[in-house]
Amino acid sequence: VIAGAEEARLSFAGAASVLPAGGGAVLVADIGGGSTELVLGDGRGVIASHSMDVGCVRMTERHLHDDPPTRGQIEATVADLRAAITAAGAQVPLDTGARFVGVAGTVTTVAAIALGLPRYDPDAIHGSVIAAEQVAQITERLLRMTRAQRAALPVMHPGRVDVIGGGALVLRTLMEHIGADRVTASEHDILDGIALDLASGA
Repeated sequence: VIAGAEEARLSFAGAASVLPAGGGAVLVADIGGGSTELVLGDGRGVIASHSMDVGCVRMTERHLHDDPPTRGQIEATVADLRAAITAAGAQVPLDTGARFVGVAGTVTTVAAIALGLPRYDPDAIHGSVIAAEQVAQITERLLRMTRAQRAALPVMHPGRVDVIGGGALVLRTLMEHIGADRVTASEHDILDGIALDLASGA
């Protein structure tokens, strides 16, 4: 079992390894099913971290009950997310202009769609930079689709079909809130952070 602070450090090390060193502060968002982890750090390590009670599964179960969801359901999701992100800002500075890195399946799937990949390709996705405008457009597209249409996307994992709309809303709303004009997609996570630790003899 890894303690919260250690988990944040390892997650940050793994995800941020997608970027060249020495570029200043980095904000990592790990959008999971039930929660979203925010970790702000730099070359010296983690500055602050916070876990928000919002994720792709949780948002879908709370609000997005129709297929496709109604405009009212989407607006309720966004309001929920804005409240959570505002609260998170008391724990993690979100107005630093830090480079923004996204990790986990929501971000990598949105990146795969943005890249127009014929199949899910981690090597092509890792390190790709997706503009905020693309994230917004893809989110709207996913929210207008039926389940069958989402399932037909060549990059869509079967386990993500039902929750990708909620996850994309988390990503889009977070980017709007912090003023990020782009997100760098990372295929690296806490396991890669552990591997980096071992390699450095930490």
